[in-house]
Amino acid sequence: MDLALKIIDKNALIFSFLFVGLIIYCSFWISKKFTNNKIPGSAIAIASGLFLAYLGDKKGIADIPVFAGMAFFGGAMMRDFSIVATAMGADFNEIKQAGLAGLVSLTFGVVFSFLVGGSIGYLMGYTDAVSFATIGAGACTFIVGPITGAALGASSEIIAISIAIGVIKTILVTIGTPILAKKIGLNNPHTAMVYGGIIGTTSGVAAGLAAVDERLVPYGSLTATFYTGLGCLICPSILYYLLTFIL
Repeated sequence: MDLALKIIDKNALIFSFLFVGLIIYCSFWISKKFTNNKIPGSAIAIASGLFLAYLGDKKGIADIPVFAGMAFFGGAMMRDFSIVATAMGADFNEIKQAGLAGLVSLTFGVVFSFLVGGSIGYLMGYTDAVSFATIGAGACTFIVGPITGAALGASSEIIAISIAIGVIKTILVTIGTPILAKKIGLNNPHTAMVYGGIIGTTSGVAAGLAAVDERLVPYGSLTATFYTGLGCLICPSILYYLLTFIL
């Protein structure tokens, strides 16, 4: 056991890849055997990750020495690398066809999520502009929320709420996408790009589209990535200043 721990300690990142791969394999096996793929394996994997994060402290499971490599593996650099690598599979000719619809979906998606999330926070008693903007940004994605909160000087409690609402949205999108796909005609690159622009959460859109048709993942992920960037730009600036005028 001591030898095994020493090997893991010296190869923490490789062990993290192995551990996450095992979680994903088990999640998809559970999805197939127990839910007949009605609940995507990605959703089960995300839920498992949240549970494991609860076992740790400030850095989640990475606070446990044997899983120290998860701090890097789950960091911002690997996240952004994954998003860029996914978007690289898109065909530029298909992207151009999104045109105005893609632009409108991005703008509508960010503003709508911002208003819905902020309104929920307002009803919970967080009535100041900073809290409204931070929680609203979290409803866009769990990345936009903390970025907006940090820019506006929000408290750690508000930032935590923004992350939580973003994670809940990701899980709901992951589970709901394959259920709604046929009803909304989500079966081609054009609709996938519009869908990614409206929904926005890259991880949720990618996981949901993977359960529908893996070929659609790059297109939905591409506009969802732009959604995150747009949210990071306008939530702590334009939308926040509009809020200060209204509130």
